[in-house]
Amino acid sequence: MSKNIFTIGFTQKPAEDFFSILKKNGVNRLIDTRLNNTGQLAGFSKRDDLRYFCKAIANISYIHWEDSAPEENSLKAFKSKAITWEVYANEYLSTIQKRRVELSSKSLLGDHGCLLCSEAKPHFCHRSLLAKYLTEKGHAEYKIIHL
Repeated sequence: MSKNIFTIGFTQKPAEDFFSILKKNGVNRLIDTRLNNTGQLAGFSKRDDLRYFCKAIANISYIHWEDSAPEENSLKAFKSKAITWEVYANEYLSTIQKRRVELSSKSLLGDHGCLLCSEAKPHFCHRSLLAKYLTEKGHAEYKIIHL
């Protein structure tokens, strides 16, 4: 039986749209994969606020999965364009492989878990790399759905 790994970014989404998308798709757990989740520009996406809103608005649990976050140096280098997407992606994949994130991922993801980061689109975002990595590392029963 297929399970879903959802992914979502909060940038360019008003809170109403963000939570409506999660509810409509049956997400039951939001898994924050960000390195820095306490000082984002979008007010509703700060860790403590997001935890509260998820529960109060959509009855969704919230988890910060620190092992899935990118390394600070790589993230800064990519954001400042000091390294390309390809270099960043390889560094990130190496990081999560060393951390063996696949070992704890099934208990975190459940059936309708959603990986969160800030990027509006999944194309150049670590959440896409993470979802793909997990499906290739023994979680073939999961289908990736970018929200």
